[in-house]
Amino acid sequence: MDRSILIKKYFEEKRFVDSSIQSFNNFIDNGLQEVVEENKEAEPAIIPHNIEKFKIRFGRITVGKPEITEADGSKRPIYPAEARLRKISYYAPIYLEVSTYINDVQRESFVAEIGKMPIMLRSKYCHLDGLSREELIKHGDDPTDPGGYFIINGTERVIVNVEDLAANNFIVEGNPIKGYNGRFFAAKGSYKIPHSFERKKDGIYYMTFTRVKNMPIIVVLKALGLTKDEDIMRAISANETYEEVILNLFEFVDIKTQEDAVDYISKRIGIAQAKEIRIERTKEILDKFLLPNIGMDIGLKSIKAKNICKMLKKFIDVRKETRPSDDKDHYMNKRLRLSGDLMIDLFRVNFKILVGDILYNFQRIIKRGKLPSIRVIIRDKLLTSRLYSSMATGEWVGGRQGVSQRMDRSNFLAMVSHLQKVVSPLSSSQENFDARALHCTHIGRLCPIETPEGTNIGLRKNMAMLCSISQDVGETSVLEKVKELGLKPIE
Repeated sequence: MDRSILIKKYFEEKRFVDSSIQSFNNFIDNGLQEVVEENKEAEPAIIPHNIEKFKIRFGRITVGKPEITEADGSKRPIYPAEARLRKISYYAPIYLEVSTYINDVQRESFVAEIGKMPIMLRSKYCHLDGLSREELIKHGDDPTDPGGYFIINGTERVIVNVEDLAANNFIVEGNPIKGYNGRFFAAKGSYKIPHSFERKKDGIYYMTFTRVKNMPIIVVLKALGLTKDEDIMRAISANETYEEVILNLFEFVDIKTQEDAVDYISKRIGIAQAKEIRIERTKEILDKFLLPNIGMDIGLKSIKAKNICKMLKKFIDVRKETRPSDDKDHYMNKRLRLSGDLMIDLFRVNFKILVGDILYNFQRIIKRGKLPSIRVIIRDKLLTSRLYSSMATGEWVGGRQGVSQRMDRSNFLAMVSHLQKVVSPLSSSQENFDARALHCTHIGRLCPIETPEGTNIGLRKNMAMLCSISQDVGETSVLEKVKELGLKPIE
């Protein structure tokens, strides 16, 4: 059988970088609006004396098509070939609806340009999208070029795909000799909080998250409202009794109410204030930083408690060897973060900085006794320069480096290989033998041959030729689909 026919047919319909382009399109269509929704209202701390309430609201965000402003102030569309030759960036304006409210009455409403967004070549927002071979040649572009990269100051830059452990997925690993540990990354919006479970030599099960270090799990459950021992046992398992849990319950039998448990946690994490304030602050920590993926509302405590019980059951079962431990190198437990995901992280941090800057400028003018128009104080250069410095240097939010790289143009295959690269966040100076090894779940997804020699072996990988990546689907839409199939929530 001639396999080249299959490959030829596949590439007649798809490009090497289709997944990256889809990811970027999704970022512009939905991701930007999600970030704005997270920060949709801003209230200045300083407002004029004659006003009770002042609010700034952000509405719909849209992105235009790439354009250039010439020295005489005129604007016109720009194509990638011109951006390369003139050593300028290929970007499009970002427009945001802004409205201000004084005592809940609208004062002004307008659409402002808040910055410039680098546009990925051949994406939905690029001028080359949908052009025929002849039209591409006319505009000075190579018809066989796959796109999937950016042009920053005339330099072609690629955002490299990053492989990461799947968020909101409880993993228990270890062995009977070294001991077991459970890990869980709770991610929602700008929050990504690691939670860990362990059993110490005293037989007590502990969990750690943010400021709360080595806290007995039973105490956390009681602080979430599961105060009765019987309820805790039933939440962990309805039909079998775990002796180890009974030992844990016996250890903390003195803690009878939810308030006692919250107070116990507040003393352990060292909040040295009056009891009422101490308890209030601890409750806030539990609502915000314990399993934020479930939500941050006060009414979700019982759901959080039940989730922790299910994780504890899995942890005990793996320890008792009635259930296999997880393999974190299995590709089921990994997720690839493509250009769109990484750009969301970058935009989220910088949009918050822009909102902070608007509030700062507003308050500065208020101190002078004037009430300014918000239109005047939006600095569009701020967002643009911050996005561009990350894209140009490769230094990303969260301290990651080398996320955006100069594209290898030594030949066509080198370019395609660079666009298909997958990088692990693990340090190349450490051993990490298991992470470097070829795993059977890589077959068909990652190339088993293409990896550098030396310290980076196995940590820098490349996608397989016929690999395509499914896009992230929101949890709510998945839940709705499953409910249609007959899933019933536990009361």
